[in-house]
Amino acid sequence: MSREDQNLRDIQHFGEEGGVVPVVDVAATSTFLDPKDMDKTFHSELEGCYLYSRHSNPTVMAFSKKIAAMEGMPAALGVASGMAAISSSILQLTGGEGHVVSSHVVYGGTYALFANVLPRWGVQTSFVNTQDLDAVESSIRPDTKVLYVESLSNPMLAVAHLQSLSKLAKKYNLKLVVDNTFTPLVISPAKHGADVVVYSCTKYISGASDLIAGAIVGSQDFINSLIDLNHGVVMLTGPVMDARIAHELYVRLDHLPVRMRAHSEAAMFFAKNVEEQGVKVVYPGLESHPHHENMKELMNPSYGFGGMVMVDCGSIDRATRIAEQLQNEKFGLFAVSLGFSRTLMSIPASSTSSEIPEEEQKKMGLMPGLLRLSIGFVGDNEVLLKKFLDCYNEQE
Repeated sequence: MSREDQNLRDIQHFGEEGGVVPVVDVAATSTFLDPKDMDKTFHSELEGCYLYSRHSNPTVMAFSKKIAAMEGMPAALGVASGMAAISSSILQLTGGEGHVVSSHVVYGGTYALFANVLPRWGVQTSFVNTQDLDAVESSIRPDTKVLYVESLSNPMLAVAHLQSLSKLAKKYNLKLVVDNTFTPLVISPAKHGADVVVYSCTKYISGASDLIAGAIVGSQDFINSLIDLNHGVVMLTGPVMDARIAHELYVRLDHLPVRMRAHSEAAMFFAKNVEEQGVKVVYPGLESHPHHENMKELMNPSYGFGGMVMVDCGSIDRATRIAEQLQNEKFGLFAVSLGFSRTLMSIPASSTSSEIPEEEQKKMGLMPGLLRLSIGFVGDNEVLLKKFLDCYNEQE
């Protein structure tokens, strides 16, 4: 059993009557039997009391403790979405002013947040090729507070040099924030120097594409700061996680290790075989991937290389035709998002990365004909491989 598996197993919260899972506490507010305790709680003089569910909730806290254990970090906080996790973390760390150095290869929504929204709050961002450590260092300014990367980037599947970036962050007293949405359990960013880890729990952590949620993982002091009554970004802007969602995610975390291994196994089989047939494919488990060795250094080996694959179809028209035919042939579903039990397909240049200007897309190597595949684990791998190759070759 891996350490991450054991951490998940060690966390167990019982229901009020001894149930094997915690109850769903949907109360919006909590009773204080001693009125003086309410006053103390409002003035941060008393800890451990539930006040109001925008501040804390027992079910959300149970989920938060479980995902913190998975990451091997002191604390966590469930929030309403992955974007809420990113925006809340950056605003809390910057205090609404200063500068962020971000990888130029990030999710389109993150790019738009950093480029178009955070400047309204007084936060500026420089987008840099974080594979070039000299470029990263030269982009750091006196007012830089955060270094931001995705462990495995969306959609290009670039692998971040977390150890080296952590050294730079410490050298300049920055906080290294890592979005680990593509690789839960596969990579444990805290082991490689991350200060804060953020997730869109909508993806692999949920696994069923049926809810929206996010999580922030970090030090106890940082998590406490997010829900501070006077200065906490989550407390005062309100992107809280619903207790019912927290309960769903708490239960699903137990089988996340099984699901991630299944995604990785199916993706490795697919990527290796299509590459052997001459298809241009990007997957960190392949030796042809430029960051393959770095991925091997970062990954927890028992979980494989993850479930995300990119295929170069040459043009957006061909990528669209291939995806349409693959959907008709029941290979997968043409839809954004990822981490579902079935394969999901999208064309990032015109969908999940469309917020990024075309010139910037070219700089990061995002060509219009790239087809992103979130490989599922439902179905026979051999049958699905044949369906893909038949469609790919037919749409020449």
